[in-house]
This record gives sequence, structure tokens and C-alpha cells, in this order.
Amino acid sequence: MSLSPSALPTRAARWSATHPWRAIGAWLAFVVIAVGLAATIPTNEVDDADYRVGESGRAEASVERAGLDEPPAENVLIRARSGRLDAADGQAAADQVADRMRTTPGVAGVGDAVPSADGTALLVPVELTSDDVDAAPLLKATAAVQEAHPDLVVAQAGDVTIDEAIDERVGEDLHSAEFISLPITLVLMLLAFGALIAAGLPVLLAATSVAATIGISAPISWLVPAESTVLSMIVLIGMAVGVDYSLFYLKRERQERAAGRTTLDAVAIAAETSGHAIVVSGGAVIAALAGLFVLSDVTFNSLATGAILVVAVAVLGSITVLPALLVKLGRWVDRPRLPLLWRLTRRVPTGTVSGRILGPVIRHPVAALVVSSIGIVALAVPALTMKTNQAGAETLPRDIPAVQTYRAIMAAFPAEGTSARVVVTGIDEAPARAGIERLLDAADRSGGFVTDGAALRTSDDGRTTVLDLALPYDESDDRATQAVERLRDELVPDAFADTPGAEAAVGGGAAEALDYADKQSERMPFLLGFVLVLTMVMMIAAFRSVLLGLVSTVLNLASVGVAFGLLSIVFQHGVGADLLDFTSPGFVIDWIPIFVLVVLVGLSMDYHVFVLSRIRELVDRGLPAREAVHRGIADTAGVITSAAAVMVSVFAIFATLSMMEMKMMGVGLSAAILIDATVIRLVVLPAVLVLLGERAWPRRTRPVASVTAPAQERVLVS
Repeated sequence: MSLSPSALPTRAARWSATHPWRAIGAWLAFVVIAVGLAATIPTNEVDDADYRVGESGRAEASVERAGLDEPPAENVLIRARSGRLDAADGQAAADQVADRMRTTPGVAGVGDAVPSADGTALLVPVELTSDDVDAAPLLKATAAVQEAHPDLVVAQAGDVTIDEAIDERVGEDLHSAEFISLPITLVLMLLAFGALIAAGLPVLLAATSVAATIGISAPISWLVPAESTVLSMIVLIGMAVGVDYSLFYLKRERQERAAGRTTLDAVAIAAETSGHAIVVSGGAVIAALAGLFVLSDVTFNSLATGAILVVAVAVLGSITVLPALLVKLGRWVDRPRLPLLWRLTRRVPTGTVSGRILGPVIRHPVAALVVSSIGIVALAVPALTMKTNQAGAETLPRDIPAVQTYRAIMAAFPAEGTSARVVVTGIDEAPARAGIERLLDAADRSGGFVTDGAALRTSDDGRTTVLDLALPYDESDDRATQAVERLRDELVPDAFADTPGAEAAVGGGAAEALDYADKQSERMPFLLGFVLVLTMVMMIAAFRSVLLGLVSTVLNLASVGVAFGLLSIVFQHGVGADLLDFTSPGFVIDWIPIFVLVVLVGLSMDYHVFVLSRIRELVDRGLPAREAVHRGIADTAGVITSAAAVMVSVFAIFATLSMMEMKMMGVGLSAAILIDATVIRLVVLPAVLVLLGERAWPRRTRPVASVTAPAQERVLVS
């Protein structure tokens, strides 16, 4: 006989409950072996070439094949503290920089000092031997020159120093988030349960699920290369779903024990109800995350793989080791009790507060639906004008010294900022240079390019020529995009129109941003369609109701629309920028909407499935649809509120961090989950279900066991 999805958690729980030490031992062995894998198998990380997209990717590939990759570089900026730079003082400082840098490990060479057009600054270019040069000796050399010239500003920025500063800041941000989020999660669990062991179990299961997944991800990375941010994704999603699933299961088990069931019966009932909801919910989360593969992007492939693994591991732990722990602990799960919190959790009956909120919604569903829909639409409308772009200088924290120096360099030396890279292949050096000259003349006449000092390089075989053409705009500026499009559509084709065999591609930072945005806009409808359709199909299969599947899809769209609208309001238009301590870049970083979409749909499906499962249970017991909706949502509101409070609190911490990506992720997810768990789940969902009535709940041909003492014995003996 095949094992149905609803029987899977029940049978798994039954085995774990009757063999608790085996289940606990197997889980511990699994976690230890998984962690051991990470220690013995190196992680296969994503290569730079994997990020290449479109025409800019072809340009970079041609540069690499020709051996024309530019070595990593640092720039030392020398300027007066105020006014015009004294030429003699500036040159003396530049000479000292050159002398010190030439003897610094990792330096391949130092170029001549270059004056700015307005004479206010000098720039000393420093060529490095590799990307992994230690920045500390370089900064020490610059600091020594600064100390010798206190009347000047001598500062450094470049590939190595900026990357190292950003990595350090990201590490500090993540460490801060982890340090704060764990005690917050424990406090919220204590508020939910009033006992230390009960509060610690969800955190313990989530933490072990994360540890096991990090271990498993090492060998998996040889199938799907790991991106540097995948560990953060695993921790984020793993703690979210691990706490949620344990919370759902534990709350139901405690509820049944409070009704007089034995521990074994209570675990079985929790497995049949909450356990089934966890399996369905985990499947929905995995379906949402699998949508990232539609983008065929190396970063999202890695993030999707890590997130799917940790969800699967968390589901496995929830239906195996958690029932075993509950059986072994018995009533000790409610020890030691915190007297005040324990009395509070016991005195407030389940559904008391939410039931009062739901009353007006159930009595006046049309009015509740209209009012809540107006609010949701108002928040979602700004998403229609949301502008996205890659992260750049505008999104970096301004308090990082290397970032401040980089901004000053771009202001004084525009050629050091945004650039377009024209790569010509298929012809010899002479005709290539002739075409480049025609291109430079046309670019100069058209405006929008910095042609003075344009760098030109040719490969040893003379078959590849590269022109680096500066753009006087930030990469996020629409004019930079227009300049790249003009190069591709007009200037480059015209310059080589009479040169047979010439193949030209336009790359560089602005071109990469354009190509990535084009690919994202092309595939975003497929991603959205995949996620919504697949989750809808899963809801239809789980609840045997097409109407519930459609309702789930519409509510997911509403949550996504609110999230995107809030991102646009806060970060594109700068509302609340002072409160969150950032300067609006005028756009949303391009990968954030995709990340928020899949994570939000996944987490909101957690709550959605749990609520609908409880209502389905009551409908199958014979309750009228209106009463089942009222009671089902009231019964689950406390659990949903506790789970959502953890997620909102954790994501809100990210909104306080310094990196713009972290802020965007935190604001988008925390605000959207808050609205999803309150307005959408407590107002919109019950209003819609009341209006649909019995049509949303097709009766089963075989009634399921009611939640009464005799019927529950069937769970353990069937």
C-alpha cells in the first residue's frame, strides 16, 4: 500500500514515539556526520566566469582568452585639506607613496602621479600582483605618508581595500544579527510557552537543522557551485522554518495534553494534524524556492539549493526527532516554569484575543474585505514604478573610509569611475585601431563619454583590441544605460561597418548592470508564474479545493505586492531614510525583489497551510463553514502570531544593519510578514472564506477522525 502524504508524518511520529532513543540517536548521528562532511570536503565556490551574462559576458570572456585582464589595482588620493593643492607638497607626498609602495609585499608596480583636471588632487596608481593581496601593509604605507604630511589628505581605495572593508562590514553585520536574534527568539518562545525546555526545543531543532545543512552543502557544492552568501541564506531560512515547524507541532501537542490526552496520544494527534500541515507547508516552501532555478543564475541556483536543503532537513527533524523528544520529556517539557509567564499563558485561553478581532470580520465580511483590500492596494501601487539596479558605490555604507576615498576619487577623476569596455576581435591590430579611432571621434561628438585618456590595449597576437571608455555618470544613472545602448546600437556598429570580419562587444560595469536587468525582466514573469502556479497546484492537491488554490494564489500576490511597494516607498523614494539611517540610492538593488518574493511566499505559505489545515479539520468534523473558519483561525492565531513575531523581529534586526542589501531585505520581509500575519490572515482570509462558504470545502467521502478521545486511539493502533 502506498503511503499518502497525510500518513507520512503520523507513521514517522509513531515510530519515533515508540523508539525514541533510536530516533534521537539517528538524528544526532545525522547532524554529526553532516558537520564532518564540511570539515573533510572542501566547498566548490562559484567562479567569476559564472557570473557573466549577455554581451558584457562575451566581452569579458574575449578579454580573458586574450590575456588582457587588468591586474587588481589600488589608488592613493592626495589632496589639500582645503582649497587648491600645492604642487610641490603634493608631488613630495606622491614620491613618498611610490617609494613605500614599491617595497610593500604584493605590489607589482607604481605608476606616475596623475593630476586632476582642476588641480585639486593627485592620484597615484598602484598595480598589485593578485586579488588576494593583504590590504593591511598597503594601508600602513599610506598611513605613514599621511602622518608625514598632516596638512594633506592621503587616502587609499581600490579593488582589495574596498572588498576587504565590505567583507569585514558584512561579517560584523551578520555577527551582530545572529548575536541579537538568538536571545530575541528565545524570549519570544518563553512568552509563547512560559517554560524553558519548551522554549528551547524550537531553537534547538532549528540550530541542528542549520548545522546539518551547512555540512551537507559542502559535497552538494560540487554539483551546484556555492555562492558566498549561501550560508547566510541557510541560516536565515533554517532558523525561520525550523522554529515555525517546531512551534506548530509543540503547540498542538501541549494543547492535546491540556485536554487530558496522554503524552503518546497527544504526540500522535499533533502528528496527524500539525505534522501533516508541516509536510504540506514544507513542500510549498520548497516549491517557492525552486522557482529561483527558473532564473538560470549562478547566485540564485546556489541560494535555492541551500534553502531547499535546509527546509527539507527541518521538515525531517520536525516529524522524527521532535516527537521522540516530546515522548521522552513528557510533562517535563513544561519545566522549569517561569511563574509569571506560565500563569499568563495558562490564563488566556486559546483564541481569546483573535476571536474578538475576528468577530466583526465574520459578521461583516464584505466591509472587512473592501477596507483591507484598499489598504493593501495602496501599499502595493508604488511597486508599479519600482526601479532596480545593481549594488554600487551609492549603496555602500558612507562611513567606510575606503568608500569615502573611492567617492572622492570618482569626483576628482571621472575616468576612474563608471566605464564601458569595447572589445574588438576577429581582425588585426591596424584595422582594429582605425575603427577605434572612428569610434572615439563619434563618441566625442555625441557627448556622454570621457574620451580624453581612454585606455587602449592589444593582445600579443594582435587579434583582440580593448578600449576602456569612461562615462561621467554613476552606474545606476539612466544616462549610463543610455550611453551603453548608444554604443551597442549606433556608435560601435557604425565605426566597424566597413571592416569585414570585425566582431565587437560592449562590456564594463554599466553594461553588466544593463544585461543583468534585461535578463531579470525577461525571466521575472516566468519566476512569478512558476511560484504561484506550483503553490496553487499544491494547495489544490492538499485540500482538494480549486477555490482554496485560487485564494492562496491571490493572497500570495497581495503579500508580494505589499513587499515590493514598501521597498519602493522606503528605498527608492527615501521615506523613513532618517529613521533607518541611510541615504536613498533612488533604486532597489536588483536581486532583493527576487529574494523577497520567494522567501515571503514560502514563509507565508507556512502560516496559510497551518490555518487551512485547522479549518479543514473542523469542517471534516461536521462544523458549518462559517463556524469552522471562525474557530480555526482563532485557534491558530496565537501560534501564527508567535511564529510571525520571531520572523518580524529577526528581519527587523537586519533593517538596522549598515549594508544596504541587509536593510532592504530586513524592511521588505519584516513589514510584509507583519502585514501578512495580521491583515491578510486575520482579515482578508476569513472574510473571503466566509463569503465562499461551503463551496470552498468539498466534503470528504470518508470522514476523518474527530478530535475526541476514542477516535484518537485509531492514530496509534491503525
